[in-house]
Amino acid sequence: MSSFGTLFKVTTYGESHCRSVGCIVEGCPPGMNLTEEDVQVQLTRRRPGQSSLTTPRNEKDRVHIQSGTEFGVTLGTPVGMMVLNQDQKPHDYSDMDNYPRPSHADFTYLEKYGVKASSGGGRSSARETIGRVAAGAIAEKYLREAFGIEIVAFVSAVGKIAIPLHQTKTSSSAANDETDDYDSPVTPEYLKFLDEITREEVDKTTIRCPHAEAANRMSERITRARDNHDSIGGTVTCVIRNVPTGLGEPCFDKIEAKLAHAMMSIPATKSFEIGSGREGCKVPGSAHNDPFVRNPVTGKLGTSSNNSGGTQGGISNGENIYFTVGFKSPATIGKEQPTTRYDGSGGVLAAKGRHDPCVVPRAIPIVETMAALVVMDAVMIQQSRNATRNLLPNAM
Repeated sequence: MSSFGTLFKVTTYGESHCRSVGCIVEGCPPGMNLTEEDVQVQLTRRRPGQSSLTTPRNEKDRVHIQSGTEFGVTLGTPVGMMVLNQDQKPHDYSDMDNYPRPSHADFTYLEKYGVKASSGGGRSSARETIGRVAAGAIAEKYLREAFGIEIVAFVSAVGKIAIPLHQTKTSSSAANDETDDYDSPVTPEYLKFLDEITREEVDKTTIRCPHAEAANRMSERITRARDNHDSIGGTVTCVIRNVPTGLGEPCFDKIEAKLAHAMMSIPATKSFEIGSGREGCKVPGSAHNDPFVRNPVTGKLGTSSNNSGGTQGGISNGENIYFTVGFKSPATIGKEQPTTRYDGSGGVLAAKGRHDPCVVPRAIPIVETMAALVVMDAVMIQQSRNATRNLLPNAM
């Protein structure tokens, strides 16, 4: 449906070309300082028209908090937020009324509801994510202030161009499986990179890739797709740092399962991998296991490696949680495509309108805020469990 979360719950509304989009956030803790500027930061990073690599649709995406705060402080009541759609051009879609656009949601929405939005992608449009980002920005602020949690995402690949991530010999060894001489699928150098990467470094390039040489090549690849009236896909990697232990609910609401649910609900997503991902499936347990060590500073247990991606048994273990999300090439392109009309007759469609040639640069804040929604909900559930347990006379 249109809601996500259990205790920290967001419900989004709006279509791509209606009057406004937004959300209702339930479960926001009372007493937190919150203004529209706190939310606007991530909405500005998400907005269209940021560069030549994104859609030229000119939306300021200014958020208006409608309820749930007074004098800049949350009341604990539902927070309502709204963003007006201002740069609408529904006539761009009039020629497409007769066609279900290839790989778009026109056909499936019509099959499901018996009616579809006449312009744009309706609820399947990326403009629906505005409500998610606004809600996630609130979650981010609470998590940062209460736990010091940091969430940073970046573009790790566009098409076949990827950041060199300190590859081990895992892939080459796995191709010739005559030896058990495998390295860990995730190198210490990569884990150090994930531990240190900042949003400031990510935002230094319009592509939001923190590797200068790869960023230039990625930008050129997106430009080529745009100039050819085509599109290209890519991947986003995200790390969540300072995560408390104990988050995640066995068996069906494991922390990685909730993250996968959140990420795969974002428009255009096609894959989700946590920790070592597919590379971890190529090595024996002796190369993949994360041995426990005692932290000499805190005295707490941790792991010497982090192939698991910060979880075991679906529960956070205190290490960084990191994952990668794959985004397909945007379906709406200007290149002519032979296809079929709704009446079954053949035709050729060259879509009009203003669309991203690649979604990954603008997907960064969406991935970050969806991750924040998952962690925020998990934190509140675990805090509720701890609070009720501590009321017992024999609480440990």
